[in-house]
Amino acid sequence: MKRIITVLLIVAAIGAGAGAYYIRRGGPEISVNTSPITRGDIIDTVGATGTLQAVTTVQVGSQVSGNIAWLGADFNSIVKKDQVIAKLDPSLFDAQLQQARANLSQARANQTKALSDLERSKVMLLDAQQKYTRSKELAARSLVPQSDLDAAKIAVDSAQASLNSQQATVAQTLAAISQSEASVNQNQVNLDHTVITAPIDGIITQRSVDVGQTVAASMQAPTLFIIAADLTKMQVTANIDESDVGRIRPGQHVTFRVDAYPTDTFEGTVSQIRLQPQVIQNVTTYGTVIDVPNGDLKLKPGMTANVKVEIAKRTDALRLPNAALRFRPTTEIFAALNQPVPPEVQFAGGRGAGRGGSGDQSGDRRGGGDGRGGFDPARQMERFKSMSADEQKQFIARMKGRGQDVSEFEKAIKASSASAAIKPKYGAPQSAETIDALFAPLPVVESRGRAWLFMDHQLKVVNLRLGITDGTNTELLGEALQQNMEVVTSVTGLGATRNIGGPQGTGNPLIPQRGGPPGGRGGGR
Repeated sequence: MKRIITVLLIVAAIGAGAGAYYIRRGGPEISVNTSPITRGDIIDTVGATGTLQAVTTVQVGSQVSGNIAWLGADFNSIVKKDQVIAKLDPSLFDAQLQQARANLSQARANQTKALSDLERSKVMLLDAQQKYTRSKELAARSLVPQSDLDAAKIAVDSAQASLNSQQATVAQTLAAISQSEASVNQNQVNLDHTVITAPIDGIITQRSVDVGQTVAASMQAPTLFIIAADLTKMQVTANIDESDVGRIRPGQHVTFRVDAYPTDTFEGTVSQIRLQPQVIQNVTTYGTVIDVPNGDLKLKPGMTANVKVEIAKRTDALRLPNAALRFRPTTEIFAALNQPVPPEVQFAGGRGAGRGGSGDQSGDRRGGGDGRGGFDPARQMERFKSMSADEQKQFIARMKGRGQDVSEFEKAIKASSASAAIKPKYGAPQSAETIDALFAPLPVVESRGRAWLFMDHQLKVVNLRLGITDGTNTELLGEALQQNMEVVTSVTGLGATRNIGGPQGTGNPLIPQRGGPPGGRGGGR
């Protein structure tokens, strides 16, 4: 019996010791997850969707109405310029042409008759003038009465009027001939238009009529065919969101895929950013034209392309996982590691440290986030340059009121003013033919961030200079970290012990737990 009691006492002592150790440790062991710094390619891209189309397409229509009598081309037919591809029934236009030619012949006959009458009028006028001359000579010698002289004068005037009338008749017949000739030409053109030819070399991509179908060209020319000039060169018209269009420049490399070839990646080049906005359901996009080679003719008009425009690319760059940049250690983590809370967490990200989330990053943006009280000169200058002129003056006045150095900000204002002075005004003569050539080059991407290392069972912060990102990895600038170094991405194992070092919680998951130092939430604000 005593042996049993002794064994129970030993077991109880061991349990009490384990419990004390557990309480002193504040909970179970935590697990620190890390990822290595690697080297590789980083490509910053902008995604969009677009539609493939031929560079040049021509709609072939009919300028006259009629029935389709013959078709010489079908879908996918390769045609040459001036090749006959369709014919309309010409019987009606041929009859109209014959009638116009008959009218022309009649007008020419009328002209011949009018010219003959004109010659006769000239002869009659000459005879009347001769008779009038003889009458004047006889009347001067009083050999004829005055009435005969008056009658001769009237005959001359009548012959002259008849001549003038006949000359007008001849001019009228000339006009009738011109009108008839124009009618003949018009009917000949209409007859010629019954034969439809290809205006360019290309491929028939659409046929809209069949033999026997009637086409009406009274209001507008109906489309019979659509011809693509050259399918070995195509275009993708992609709709770029307004939030991304500022980073698009002509000449950027583009990759895209189509559903017809899910394993193939096609390439192209940005050639134009159109200024015409398209607003659909309050979403504004801009059409971007991408030139695409299509030598193997895999791509077809109308295909939907999932486009990625390459904004920037770094080859063999030192890269950091984005999860490491998002990691923000909380005061509970430091308590579980028996590590004092660093100043970077106490001051720069009080709100984020208390929550272990993105509040630390917002604190960085508001105060600078350099780990020594929330002031980062680079970010502060970036914010300053984005302000308006009035806001910059107010900012400098506040800084001076606090007794802080504002020389760098004043230099930035002077540099901006000098740049604006030499910049040509809008509307001034430009050497470029299109506005695409006037787009300024994209600025070099550089920002600030921080990562955490787990060394000697302690978290250590490292301030970083960052470059471009592809959404998974971010380029590392400088030599703060080296390849194969491990950076912390997350900490697991805290479980229900989030209140280490703080008052006990209510146990209700809907009520926030208030762990960590009193300034944990208010520091960020």
